[in-house]
Amino acid sequence: MRNITSFQQANQALDKFISAPSGPHRYNLDGMRQLMNYLDNPQNKLRIIHVAGTSGKTSTAYFIASLLQSAGYSTGLTVSPHVDQINERAQVNLKSLNEREYCSELRQFLELIDSSNLRPNYLEVLVAFGFWLFNKVGVDYAVIEVGLGGLIDCTNVIDRTDKVCVITDIGLDHTSILGNTISEIAGQKAGIIQPKNVAFMNKQSGAAIATIKKGCRVVDSTLHISPGVQVASNLPLFQKRNLGLAIEAASYVLMRDSGKKLSEAVIKKASSIYIPARMEIVRHKNKTLILDGSHNYQKITALVESVADKFPDTDMTLLVSFGLNKQSSAAKSMKKLSTLSTKIILTSFGDSQAGIGPSMEPVEMAILAKKARFKTVIVEPRPEYAFKMLVEDEAPIGLITGSFYSLNNFRPIIARR
Repeated sequence: MRNITSFQQANQALDKFISAPSGPHRYNLDGMRQLMNYLDNPQNKLRIIHVAGTSGKTSTAYFIASLLQSAGYSTGLTVSPHVDQINERAQVNLKSLNEREYCSELRQFLELIDSSNLRPNYLEVLVAFGFWLFNKVGVDYAVIEVGLGGLIDCTNVIDRTDKVCVITDIGLDHTSILGNTISEIAGQKAGIIQPKNVAFMNKQSGAAIATIKKGCRVVDSTLHISPGVQVASNLPLFQKRNLGLAIEAASYVLMRDSGKKLSEAVIKKASSIYIPARMEIVRHKNKTLILDGSHNYQKITALVESVADKFPDTDMTLLVSFGLNKQSSAAKSMKKLSTLSTKIILTSFGDSQAGIGPSMEPVEMAILAKKARFKTVIVEPRPEYAFKMLVEDEAPIGLITGSFYSLNNFRPIIARR
C-alpha cells in the first residue's frame, strides 16, 4: 500500500471500498463479523454505549461521551456521517485525530484489511477502524452511533452483556429498508439490544415504546423509559431532550461501574460541548447563520420548534436542499419550514462524501415550496451562489438545512471568513 499522508490520500484509499457489495443486498452482518473476527474482535474488549434512533442519536452520543469524559474517563466516539472531514468519524476524548495521526493509524489499519482477503464495504471499514482504534488506544468507554437501523447495522457486532443501549426518538425514515410503520422501524432499532443489556429511551409514541419493550423481553434485558429529564441550559429545545436522555444513560454507567454520581458541574460542562451542524449558530459577515443537518420531517419539526423558541418573531431567510431519497417527505418538511419564513432559496449538493445519493432538483423543490405558500422562492442550483445570496439577503438570520451533505459546500466558506 502506498503511503497515506493527507486526508485527500486517505479518502482515495477508502474509495476502493465503495465498490464493495453494499446496499440492501449486502444489508447483513456476515461480512462485518468475518472482518471483526479477523481483527480479533476489538469491539468485545470495550465497554460500550450503543446509540440508535431516527432523530437525535448523534447529539445524544456526543453528550454521553462528554458526560463520561467530564467525569474523568477517556472516551471513544463514532459518528456517521462526518460533517467536514473523514477523521470526525472516530474521535478520542471528543477530538478527531489530526491529519498526520489519522493517516498513520488508517494506513496501519488498511494494511491489515489488505492482508485479510476480505471485501468489506466503505461503512464496514470505517466502523471497524473505530473499534480497532479505541481498543488500541485503550479508552475507558466507547460510544458507538448506529449508522442505519440497528438490527443489521454494521455496528451491531458487540457481544457483551454489559453493553448499554440508548434509543433516541423514532420516526419514519429510510422506510424502503427499515419498514413503513413506527413499529417496524422500532423493531430494527431494538435489534441492538442484546441479552442482559440495559436500555434507555425517552417517552415517545406508544407504538415505539411497545416495540422496544417487546424487544427487551425477548432477550431478557431491562428497559428504562425516561419521562424527559428537565435540564436547565441554553440549549435548543430538542437538545435539552437529547441531553436528558444522555444524563440517564451516563448516570447509570457511572453508578454501575464506579459508584459515582454525575455532579451538576459535570452536567454543565458536558452540556456546552460543541456538536457540529446541530443547530450550530455562527456569525458570518455581520449575519447570524444557523446550520443544521435536519433531513427528515421529524428532524425538521424539532429544528423549527427550537429555532422559533430561540428566535421568536425574527425575520429570516432559508437555504434548503434535500436528498433525492427524502422526496417522499419533502412536501411535509417544506410546509413545516414555511412557518419560520416567507422566503426560501433552493439549491443542490454534490458528492461531498463517498457513496451519497443525489440531491433533489431545485426546480422540483420549488414546486413544493410554492404549494407550502412561501412568498419568495428562489432557485439557484449552484450552492456557492445560493450561499452568497443568503449572506447578502437583508434578513438578519439565515437558516441552512435539509441535508448534512449540503453543509460541506458552505462550512469551508464560513471557515475562511
